[in-house]
Amino acid sequence: MSTELRIALAQLNLVVGDVSANTAKIVRAAISARDEQRADVVLFPELAVTGYPPEDLLFHSRLRHDVATAMAQLRDELRGVAIVVGYPEYDGDLIYNSAAFIYDGEVIANHRKQCLPNYGVFDEMRYFQPGAGPTVVEFRGIRFALTVCEDLWEPGPPAQARAAGAEVLLSINGSPYAMGKQPRRLQVLADNVSVHGLPQVYLNMVGGQDELVFDGGSMAIDETGAVVHRAPLFEEALETVTLRRDHDGSPPRFVEGRLARQPDGIAEIYAALVLGTRDYVDKHGFPGIVLGLSGGIDSALVLAVAVDALGADRVQAVMMPSRYTADMSLEDAREQAGLLGIGYDVISIEPIYEATVAALAAQFAGRGEDTTEENIQSRCRGMVLMAISNKTGRMLLTTGNKSEMAVGYATLYGDMAGGFAPIKDCSKTLVYRLARYRNENGRVIPERVLTREPSAELRADQKDTDSLPPYEILDPILEYFIEDDLSVDEIAARGFDRMVVGEVLELVKRNEYKRRQAPPGIRVSSRGFGRDWRYPITSGYGPGR
Repeated sequence: MSTELRIALAQLNLVVGDVSANTAKIVRAAISARDEQRADVVLFPELAVTGYPPEDLLFHSRLRHDVATAMAQLRDELRGVAIVVGYPEYDGDLIYNSAAFIYDGEVIANHRKQCLPNYGVFDEMRYFQPGAGPTVVEFRGIRFALTVCEDLWEPGPPAQARAAGAEVLLSINGSPYAMGKQPRRLQVLADNVSVHGLPQVYLNMVGGQDELVFDGGSMAIDETGAVVHRAPLFEEALETVTLRRDHDGSPPRFVEGRLARQPDGIAEIYAALVLGTRDYVDKHGFPGIVLGLSGGIDSALVLAVAVDALGADRVQAVMMPSRYTADMSLEDAREQAGLLGIGYDVISIEPIYEATVAALAAQFAGRGEDTTEENIQSRCRGMVLMAISNKTGRMLLTTGNKSEMAVGYATLYGDMAGGFAPIKDCSKTLVYRLARYRNENGRVIPERVLTREPSAELRADQKDTDSLPPYEILDPILEYFIEDDLSVDEIAARGFDRMVVGEVLELVKRNEYKRRQAPPGIRVSSRGFGRDWRYPITSGYGPGR
């Protein structure tokens, strides 16, 4: 004889601040899990009621009122199924990141997150007070411990839960994606099992929120550390795992469930870019996007991502040639537009450029041509694209990559102008890998775009290497500095010319003011130019020394 308890994993894509819609979605998912999957308990993500991360919205009195209304609605409308749901708990002037266990109109347990992350993209100590002690609740004969995200990454809370008599850990999470994150999560769960011996359910949210992408990947881990159920990455899911207790006094065990196939490596990164782009556009209510298509690799990749995210009918590309635009750029841009079946226009910037230079002739008198004229071309293109964006309502995507953002190889109010930067956290070498991966799954980028030497085409015979080291040298230097915080000497010790390293790091420092004015973009690395990059613009520090 045995008793079974079914736990549903509601891996949802929620909208920060839209408490009413989020609550309605939670109710629908709970009812569906109860009626269609015979679930006894449904887990929802960290701060599901408000969406995650709500940031300074937490300080608004209206949000506090909305959360109270939502929690009352969850208690009133759900019967016959228990839920574990994340919400901000207001207690006087204090706020806690909490998980409520609600059943038949009552909150039968409430856990306040104990470990508040304050590193990388996390800033929870700004908002929340830490909870104290474990929360163990018995439901249908099984003792569950509630944990919220970081609680599972630190040794204290699982140990406290075990000491308090827990038999199973239930963890609700808002864990954002980064390259290689899923294996690290699995290792944390396996380590917990090896130390505490408790089977665990890990529920993660999914979806894009500004620069963050939450990748889902919810799972159940048995008492041996093996994954017995795994939800898909980068998509919503409502799946059920069964916990069985034999009547011989043995601990509860998971019945093996479904193991969803998961992308890895470059496929995982591409999926994150698609999801992040789709959610940014859709959650803001834009009808579609517009971008400048140059015939180069960066805009080619962004175009492919945009079409995969939104569909060809919502994407418009504009080629804006100048006197320096090569015929092959025109040909390749036109070919890619045809391969993807998108709206495509060609608008020459020559008349705008000539009029601008003529208007500035007196100011420029006696001064030779330099990067000023190059930047004017880029700003002419930015003006054209922003005008189309304003008139059509389509959001402008920028096409700059992380390598360019790092060293300032971009034009303020030119190619940096726009609403969202899908590949902002992708190095140039990663851009090429992503483009080749996309072509392996259906050719959408002309081969010549992948093989020609990169150029901004802002002057005759221009190549990126005129201004920068080759990307196979530049990108590792940038990664060592940006993501690993290594010094010039430490990077040089890895086989790079010390003078080159110093020059690159000085460029990074000098161009902080540009990065502050860049649009948000999807974070895929362990450190992007966004929430987790907080360098001063004015600084006497010399990283290139």
